[in-house]
Amino acid sequence: MRTPEALVQSVAAVLGAQVADQAIVRGQPIVTVRADAWRAAATTLRDDPDLRFDQLVDLCGVDWSDHGGGSHDGPRFSVVVQLLSIAHNDRLRVKIFATDDDFPAVDSVVDVWPVANWFERETFDLFGIVFPGHPDLRRLLTDYGFIGHPFRKDFPVSGFVEMRYDPEQQRVIYQPVSIEPREIVPRVVREDQYGVAR
Repeated sequence: MRTPEALVQSVAAVLGAQVADQAIVRGQPIVTVRADAWRAAATTLRDDPDLRFDQLVDLCGVDWSDHGGGSHDGPRFSVVVQLLSIAHNDRLRVKIFATDDDFPAVDSVVDVWPVANWFERETFDLFGIVFPGHPDLRRLLTDYGFIGHPFRKDFPVSGFVEMRYDPEQQRVIYQPVSIEPREIVPRVVREDQYGVAR
């Protein structure tokens, strides 16, 4: 097992210009790969004898639109991948930023790591990030008629529609959300009055 600094240096040396950025955050080595180089970089990360990241542990989407109170300056969506090298006992986080905020897309790596299949489907479903080259990119967790992507920061908390079974029509129907918005303010306990009998 290499130190995070040594691992980041090894990955940057092997991938070269495919790496857009590198960092170590709380002991976690992180490499940002250019979106147009992701498929080639993924194959190299898996096959290079000095790296051998043969296992994709996790893949998820991130909506950066409100990160740091809106101070994020860059693409809105990214895909974050956690990789494991069993041979070298190394872990690496890889970030890939989608270049188009209106139609975010990051190449599929299902043929590199087959386990990415459902992770990519989930990310598509919840964030709307498209994975060109995916063999069966369709919704995984939401209903087929669902509109929108619920993990996007601009998706309303209550959603747009609700579904229920209508006994008269004997089928499931969709209708506008009928939840009345309300504000729930928790009771605040002040230290200066804590424990004082009233």
